[in-house]
Amino acid sequence: MALVINDRVKESSTTTGTGAIALGGAVSGFETFAAGIGNSNTTYYAIHNQGTSEWEVGYGTLDGTSANLTRTTPISSSNSDSAVDFSAGTKDVFCTMPASKTVYLDNSGNPVGTASAGFALAMAVAL
Repeated sequence: MALVINDRVKESSTTTGTGAIALGGAVSGFETFAAGIGNSNTTYYAIHNQGTSEWEVGYGTLDGTSANLTRTTPISSSNSDSAVDFSAGTKDVFCTMPASKTVYLDNSGNPVGTASAGFALAMAVAL
């Protein structure tokens, strides 16, 4: 099981509640979690319930067939950063990179992020 982050991975879901999200297939123009992340791997995800203010960003784990995404650790959400109890409706579920997990350079070339300055600089140089 590896942490995998990929671009243009987006599926829909009609799952309700706080449990695992049943993935319902790729949105047009995007690829599935199975294709972009891979069975049993972990990823950062975002979920938004269309037409509502319900949203969640977190760290999740795909099951062995990539049919379900377990919401392992919510990072931020519309529910005070806890798991959202999603109501009925269509959800957009996509791979993302949470801002709190990034290290980057500002306009002046200085490292910014949650890691130490030395680590941030080493990561920025490596990229």
